[in-house]
Amino acid sequence: MSSATAAALGAAFDTTALGGVLQSTALGVALQTAGLSAVPDPALVAVGGAVGAVARYLLGSAVDRESFPLGTLTVNVLGSFLLGLLVFHPVGGDALLLVGTGACGAFTTFSSFSVATVQLWDRGDRGRAVAFVAGNTLIAGGAVGLAAVLVGAV
Repeated sequence: MSSATAAALGAAFDTTALGGVLQSTALGVALQTAGLSAVPDPALVAVGGAVGAVARYLLGSAVDRESFPLGTLTVNVLGSFLLGLLVFHPVGGDALLLVGTGACGAFTTFSSFSVATVQLWDRGDRGRAVAFVAGNTLIAGGAVGLAAVLVGAV
């Protein structure tokens, strides 16, 4: 990654400005009333999650097709790319909680799955990476199938 790209990413995820914005909102007022000077981690995740969920709905609705779930594919690919940027370009603390856990988590859980798979592969645990993909796909698919059977949909 070029130094200009790294600098741009660092500026994009600067939480100093973010903290000032959050402190001036109703959330910030509530935090100050409660005697808290910093935004607690769960609040950052919640704010990011709200943004991610709405973004998923809007983008998914805009590009989805009846013949193919293009909206789901789009948010999974975009969310995976964004979380990859956050994880593989060292961004930590509040920015990772707000954008990574919160926004990407609500936007797509597939991003977490994809990043974990690449991390296993990159550290040489290729067998575990394959098992992780197979396990998540088969077990999660099986869980959906079991739920469908339990509610009588199948």
